[in-house]
Amino acid sequence: MKNFALIGAAGYIAPRHMTAVRDTGNRIAVAYDVNDSVGIIDSYFPEADFFTEFERFDRHIYNLTRGTGGQAIDYMAICSPNYLHDAHCRFAMRSGADAICEKPIVLNPWNLDGLLEMEQATGQRVHTILQLRLHPAIVALREKVLAGPRDTKHEVDLTYITSRGHWYMQSWKADVAKSGGIATNIGVHFFDMLHFIFGELQSNEVHWHDAAHAAGYLEYEHARVRWFMSIDIDDVPAEARDRGQRTWRSITVDGDEIEFSGGFTDLHTRSYEEILAGRSFGLETNRTAVEAVSHIRSAAVVPNASVEHPFVARLR
Repeated sequence: MKNFALIGAAGYIAPRHMTAVRDTGNRIAVAYDVNDSVGIIDSYFPEADFFTEFERFDRHIYNLTRGTGGQAIDYMAICSPNYLHDAHCRFAMRSGADAICEKPIVLNPWNLDGLLEMEQATGQRVHTILQLRLHPAIVALREKVLAGPRDTKHEVDLTYITSRGHWYMQSWKADVAKSGGIATNIGVHFFDMLHFIFGELQSNEVHWHDAAHAAGYLEYEHARVRWFMSIDIDDVPAEARDRGQRTWRSITVDGDEIEFSGGFTDLHTRSYEEILAGRSFGLETNRTAVEAVSHIRSAAVVPNASVEHPFVARLR
C-alpha cells in the first residue's frame, strides 16, 4: 500500500483523485487546502490528517519523512489552482515523493524545464493526468489515423462549451495569471488529445479570445483543426438547452462525429493504474499542448474567415 498526500482537497477534481487512490488499494494519509470544506474526504479516508496552513502541512510531511514504520509519503496528488502546480510539484519532489498533477501541468513551457531539472536533482518524477489519452474512443481514432496514408490531412472541427455560473468570474479561474485563461483552463487536455491523435503541431492561429470564449485554427501533421471553446450558456445550441443540457462537446473528423461523451468517469482511476504500473505520462509529454496554450494566451487575435470555426461567424 502506497501513502498519498493530497494538495487541493476542496477542489472540484479532488474527489476523482480520492476515488483513484481508494480504488487502486492505497491511502491518503494527509491532505491540505486553504479552504476547509473537505467533508467529502470522510467518504474515502476519514483518518487522513488535514491542514489549512501550508507551513503546518509542510512540517507534517517532513515529520512523516523522518519517521519509521513506512509513514513517508510516496506520491503527492496535486489538485491546486493552475498557477500553483509548478511550486507544488517541486515541493513534492523535495519531500521525497513523486507528484501526480492535474492539467495543466504548468502555464508556460519554460516551467517544464525547471521541473525536469528538479527531477534530475531529486530522482523523483512528475506524473501528469492526461486522461483523454486513455479514452477508448480516442485511442481507436488515433489507431485509425496512424493506419491511414501518412500524407493525409483530416478536416477536424472541435467544439467544447462547458457553461459556468456567475461564480466563475469571481474566482481564480477568471484571472489569466492564475488559470492561464479559458483555452488553458478548460481546453489544454483537448489540445493534448489533438497532438496525441494527429501528430506534431505545425501552425497555431487565434481568431477570438476573451474571458468567456476562445477560438482558432491549428494545423497538425495529419489534421487541419477549427476549434471553439466557451463557458457561456447561451452558446450551447438551443435544442440542447431545452433539454437542460449545460455542456456541448463535439468533435467531427472529415464530417463524421466522434462519439466520446461517455467513458469519462473512471479515467482518473485508469490514470493511477498506469502511473503505479510505471507507464505514466511524464513532463515532456505535455510540452506541445503547453506551448500551444501559451501561444494562444499571448498571440494577437487575427480573424481568418477561410478557416474560422462555424460558431465564430454565428456568434459574432
